[in-house]
Amino acid sequence: MSRLTDAIAQQSISKKTNLPPDLEVVNMTKGFGAMTALDNVSLHLKPGTFHALLGENGAGKSTLVKCIMGFYTPDKGDVLVDKRSRNISSPRDAHKYGIGMVYQHFTSVPAMTVAENLVLSRYSDRNVINWKNEYAQLKAFMQSAPFQVDLDTPVMQLAAGQKQKLEILKQLYLQSRILILDEPTSVLTPQEADEVLGLLRNEVQAGNLSVLMISHKFREVMAFVDEVTVLRKGKKAGHGLVKDLSLADLATMMLGERRETQQLDKITSIATTPVLELKNIHANKDNGLAAINGINLTVSSGEIVGIAGVSGNGQRELVEVLAGQRPATVGQILVNGETYTATRAQMFRHRVFALPEEPLRNACVPHMSVAENLALRTFDRPPQASFGWLLVLKAMREAAKGLVSSFSIKTPSVDTPVGNLSGGNVQRTVLARELSSSCINLLIAANPCFGLDFAAVEYIHTQIVAARNRGVAVLLVSEDLDELLTLADRIVVMSDGKLVYESAITNADITAIGQRMAGHD
Repeated sequence: MSRLTDAIAQQSISKKTNLPPDLEVVNMTKGFGAMTALDNVSLHLKPGTFHALLGENGAGKSTLVKCIMGFYTPDKGDVLVDKRSRNISSPRDAHKYGIGMVYQHFTSVPAMTVAENLVLSRYSDRNVINWKNEYAQLKAFMQSAPFQVDLDTPVMQLAAGQKQKLEILKQLYLQSRILILDEPTSVLTPQEADEVLGLLRNEVQAGNLSVLMISHKFREVMAFVDEVTVLRKGKKAGHGLVKDLSLADLATMMLGERRETQQLDKITSIATTPVLELKNIHANKDNGLAAINGINLTVSSGEIVGIAGVSGNGQRELVEVLAGQRPATVGQILVNGETYTATRAQMFRHRVFALPEEPLRNACVPHMSVAENLALRTFDRPPQASFGWLLVLKAMREAAKGLVSSFSIKTPSVDTPVGNLSGGNVQRTVLARELSSSCINLLIAANPCFGLDFAAVEYIHTQIVAARNRGVAVLLVSEDLDELLTLADRIVVMSDGKLVYESAITNADITAIGQRMAGHD
């Protein structure tokens, strides 16, 4: 049967049932050279259900949904829509069967308006657009949509949450009835995340949509999802109804061993010694406009202070000021009571260490070996150097071997270029370099777990808390509020370059935090 006939048949079935199509993946296998990304995986998205696809990085989640969408052709297996095998070789084919995908990264054109992006998203061969008619249809669509975005606003002027809503609205505008969502709340405040998922959940319960969501946030899975399918190392590791599963069950299926998902053990202490003091700090963006507007903050020994906020509110610039990568235009930074300008000599004297965001760009030299990257802080000091300039490569390699073992870095050898490692192992390399010293005084961590799998996240969280328990002062900047609520002793919110909320974690008001993150008083 031709694709067109298949599509007509599918539409006829959907009209009769008034439910979204039934979607099944049957015994799907996909390999890339010698690597098997998917190994005989099956999944069933029932009409009118909310289904989560879980698993660590590299488990096969992205490969599976790309096979459904037609980006990849599976080596074996089938995609069934309404119980019939379908030939899907492109997203256009998937669209014919009512399947659409919202990607992890925004796909809208920044300089165009919301209305223009909605029209641009259509699979249409028309060369002439009647904007009067189009706009009337768009207004009618927006009035019935589960959430609103102003049609006349250029996308570049939208906040991150509004941009993500637009990505979902594009699929609803295309009349997709099966939505595949790839980490849809990673850029949203907690209130925005709950709003978006709650409204999509309402559409699912009304029988208007089916949703397959890739997620790593257990709270959202437990709150909004009906069923889960878990992949591990390319194979199906588990499946079940959320109402029948605990957090520990989900962690066990994903990680292959029993791991309780609970608050990390933190030693109660009274932080009384100020280590980092920020006094009226101002700094500019790259374009000269203000990024930081009068930050005052103290981080003491033995505490984790978490900075929450939606991306783009000055967090990156603040971390760059503390790392010596961006000058402060006004204000003073003190470490251990002394003026601090983040030179290499000052960082060494005051024992300041950092876990930056995007470590391959900010903390490593990709073409240099693991051993060389591990030695970036110590290469000019004994025993790795003689006379301050002569490198002792044997000592450097031996030190690297010890760190690779202690921090469980998966690498063929210490001579492997660090850029060849997985994201989690790159971050472990940075972690080993920054936390191996016994004299750490201040740790600055910026989104240290972004894009990492569950096992790597758990490991890094454990190391950060262990540093805190040794008396290290930790400043943790993260866009993942769940991460901050798990790790921090005190939380502040950064919005529009200012600190707009502060509380001990035990007294934190989640609603207030979300409102401040969204820019509301």
